Amino acid sequence: MSTELIKAKIKFLYEKNPIIHVNVSLNHPKIQLRDVAVKIEEIYPHVFRILEIDSGKRFTLQYTDILIGRIEVLELIEAN
Repeated sequence: MSTELIKAKIKFLYEKNPIIHVNVSLNHPKIQLRDVAVKIEEIYPHVFRILEIDSGKRFTLQYTDILIGRIEVLELIEAN
């Protein structure tokens, strides 16, 4: 899967239903989320912003982190 395909899928989810579930394991910044409901708030060329629904925290994530497995969007995994 390429980053362009990932961007297109995230954009589709954003337009269809921006509430998704993610697993995130990042060290810089330190973010550990496991099957957490988030809302896609904004989409940019290299990053997208999410809002963790329960805590109200916002995070900026890179599409490349999905490509290398640091971020899993559970809706994308279930679609395959």
